[in-house]
Amino acid sequence: MNKTTPQNSLMLAPLLGVTDLLVSGLGVWLVFMLVTGAFGLAMRALRSRLMPATHVAASVLLAATLTSCADLLMQTWSLPWQQHIGLYIGLLALQCVVLEHNGFFLSHWRERLRLSGLFGVLMISLGLLRELIGNGTLGAHLNWLAGATQDDWQGFVLGSDGGLRLATLAPGGLILLGLLIAAWRAWPRPTPAN
Repeated sequence: MNKTTPQNSLMLAPLLGVTDLLVSGLGVWLVFMLVTGAFGLAMRALRSRLMPATHVAASVLLAATLTSCADLLMQTWSLPWQQHIGLYIGLLALQCVVLEHNGFFLSHWRERLRLSGLFGVLMISLGLLRELIGNGTLGAHLNWLAGATQDDWQGFVLGSDGGLRLATLAPGGLILLGLLIAAWRAWPRPTPAN
């Protein structure tokens, strides 16, 4: 079993693809928490009953079922929200299978919650920054999460001419993520005394 980090777990695809708006990052993270929580509980019940040869097939079937159900719930709750992030919800099934293979669901629940929370903070932060820089708005389409059908409220408009369009595209998200990682690594940290 690998260390309980989500390395090699394909989290970069939803992180860059869906965080063009704050509501998208928050929404995918909420669905991620729901699907991975249900997947972890179901696999805990099934793991001891499965033969090793059927473990991967069962986890793929379970993950696909859970993400399909989540996608259908999103369609009934808020169709515009589902249309905006629906492609990435399907990737959560693959995410669950990879996390299961890496031993993520065998770790302590506090460690899983910490790592999932860290992923959520990153999703929400990147969505917030990309929306601010790319659109010049804050909280656009938040009514999608509430299931509202009217699109009367467009968020707080901070710039009349929008923003830097590149920030809302996936390459812009990758550039922004790289800049954030570089800033994090350049931030001075106190060193322990010898």
